[in-house]
Amino acid sequence: MIIGIGASEEIEKVLVAAEKVSSDTISVIVFLPEGVQTRSDTPLRYHHSQHPERALIDALLRGEIDGGVRGTLPAHSTLRYLREATGVNQIERVALLETIEGRRFLLTPVGVDEGMTINDKVRLIRGAERLADQIGIDRSVGILSGGRLGDIGRSPDVDRTLAEAELLARITGGIHAEILIEEAVHTFGIVIAPDGISGNLIFRTLVLLGSGTGHGAPVVNIGVSFVDTSRASENYGNAIHLAAAIASQK
Repeated sequence: MIIGIGASEEIEKVLVAAEKVSSDTISVIVFLPEGVQTRSDTPLRYHHSQHPERALIDALLRGEIDGGVRGTLPAHSTLRYLREATGVNQIERVALLETIEGRRFLLTPVGVDEGMTINDKVRLIRGAERLADQIGIDRSVGILSGGRLGDIGRSPDVDRTLAEAELLARITGGIHAEILIEEAVHTFGIVIAPDGISGNLIFRTLVLLGSGTGHGAPVVNIGVSFVDTSRASENYGNAIHLAAAIASQK
């Protein structure tokens, strides 16, 4: 299994993680900007390019690598090129998260501009269900909203999220978990945030403040294994393993 990972910032952190996960079953190629010095006493392979994000994605789509990880490549240019190269209208991501107690669950939407409509969320749920099957996560769906059902009438914004969650539950067969995220993550394998902003805040609160773990956010609508990562991540080894696990199911 060959996995590519990008590195344009905090390069040493990426190299250390990639070297740790390199094994007889996973070979890692690091895609780097031109001119970056690398070591030869390592199992890693390197690909230097003026545009490493393009080189990584091109290699993935040509089948030269089995899976890709964004690593510390710029989010905007990398995801934009991935969208253009795969011909999709929008990149759909689902994050694999883990609480400090070891409970793993999928969360979506996690991009601030994702999950804007009911149809967007339906597609994300279906993508999350496919991903759950691939990596062995419970495919039950809990849909969060901005309050409890007893809060109807307190705020138009809360009312809207309650109505949307109820509708989404009927369409997809999921369960409206109200605002009770603390129960949802222990009950459902897939948790649906009210929107991408709150989903991003959930991710950041859990991983960057709450000592949880982010394993990366696979893109679920492109037909190849590509895992998006946050540049705030401390360990990219989890994302490499996740990309390999998804690629093995393709």
